[in-house]
Amino acid sequence: MKGYLFSLCMLVALSATAQEFKPFKVNVSLGFAKPLGVGASGGVLFAIEPKYGLSDNFDLGLRLETALVARSIVSNGNSVTGDIGAFGSYLITGNYLFGTGNTRPFLGAGLGVYRVASGGTVTVVDGQSPQQVSLVAETKFGGMIRAGLKTGHFVIGVEYNAVPTTSNKLSSTTIDSKNAYLGIKLGFDIGGGRL
Repeated sequence: MKGYLFSLCMLVALSATAQEFKPFKVNVSLGFAKPLGVGASGGVLFAIEPKYGLSDNFDLGLRLETALVARSIVSNGNSVTGDIGAFGSYLITGNYLFGTGNTRPFLGAGLGVYRVASGGTVTVVDGQSPQQVSLVAETKFGGMIRAGLKTGHFVIGVEYNAVPTTSNKLSSTTIDSKNAYLGIKLGFDIGGGRL
């Protein structure tokens, strides 16, 4: 009888532990960022995203990310690679995780502010003479969509960051710098219980 009672107590205790849902977690990720456009050069990105689980399937978060990349700069139809600069982003995010197993696909989106670093200085011909133009840093409102896979506490994902193009207008020329970029990340969640 003692063995039966002990087994029953252990089963109840382990079941309660396995079902425990802890809503708060922090995702830490490292990855590759590739700006869109001809002449753009990819770089590294780092992100921290505290999240709060409203349920076992839906998280709200705040993504803080830095991406070091060289953007594409277009002037008079010619593309060149700008200087390497940092993109900083502060986004409110939402993720929906499908299923209940240990490996779960997810979709998500976010909105917020991107701080776009200077693209450096480029030489353009505006009229008759060459002119040095400095591309300044800007703050832009943008969005992000993502998809990925979560296995245990490990996360792999792909994100498209839709950031508006920066335009510098001269008297007869416009210089455009494409700010949108694709991010591929590998990370892990600290906390959050089972998933």
